[in-house]
Amino acid sequence: MKRKKNIILIGFMGSGKTTVGLKLSYRLRIPVEDTDKMIERREGRSISEIFAVEGEEYFRQQETALLKEISTRDYKRILSVGGGTPVRPENRSLLKQCGTVVYLRLRPETVHERLKGDTNRPLLQCEDPLERIRTLMDARKEAYEECADIVIDVDGLPTEEILTAITDRLEKKKERKDGGMKLLVINGPNINFLGIREKSIYGTQNYQYLLDLIAEKGKETGNDITVFQSNHEGAIIDRIQEAYFDGTEGIVINPGAYTHYSYAIRDALASITVPKVEIHISDITKREEFRKISVTAPACDKQIYGQGLEGYLQAIDFILGGK
Repeated sequence: MKRKKNIILIGFMGSGKTTVGLKLSYRLRIPVEDTDKMIERREGRSISEIFAVEGEEYFRQQETALLKEISTRDYKRILSVGGGTPVRPENRSLLKQCGTVVYLRLRPETVHERLKGDTNRPLLQCEDPLERIRTLMDARKEAYEECADIVIDVDGLPTEEILTAITDRLEKKKERKDGGMKLLVINGPNINFLGIREKSIYGTQNYQYLLDLIAEKGKETGNDITVFQSNHEGAIIDRIQEAYFDGTEGIVINPGAYTHYSYAIRDALASITVPKVEIHISDITKREEFRKISVTAPACDKQIYGQGLEGYLQAIDFILGGK
């Protein structure tokens, strides 16, 4: 199904979705709607009353029904959705069908400071609201990140800077033609010596051959694939961190020898929520004992090894398959 042109704001209560949505509406000249308010109008009662009388499950059913309706509409809106909306797997799929999903991420302490004393939040009416916030945010974190096309960390950011961050990321996505994805392939130390180093293990094709192979894959699939190579750990970490801000939607990485001991690269990968695949040209499970251990693989969604240069194409297909 072709994705709609709506901009969907998700995030925990207190993340500023309503304020950001309204001001983004002014900036982009696109109407804004709040799904909680839409449900309240349809029900003729407040969210608190719905929770008290019908229970949370009833309210979640109304959210899903509304998203199904929105996904069929042929118009462009900014939509601010309730904090618990993405928790349902069905809703996550519907949100992506509705448009580009922007996750406004923040810390539990910030939420608590913003909402303390607010009696209109049914889920926070308890003895220890901060602990309740932490528990809920931890439970929802994976759902938010799985659903998001764009993640903006909003702690300490003025609203105008949040708006600029959103519009910049939206523009980068718009620049890519035919709805293609922006992917990053990272090659670690000595990969640039393909065709020179240990040909019996890594083959006779040189590094330029690999670059041409990946470039052709990008053309065939209509995706923007950037390749980065460095023999330096810090440079690789810097490039992974840069991917967080530049709209990268998937990472293929061959960390080379850093695979086996670079916890710093592992931590950098774990910080990026896009799909990630670790690739190795040789079968590391059949080589020296130290090569059988990968400290970076747990931060990736998949590991491909022993497939030669074809493994890069398989890794790209894996990421595109989850598009």
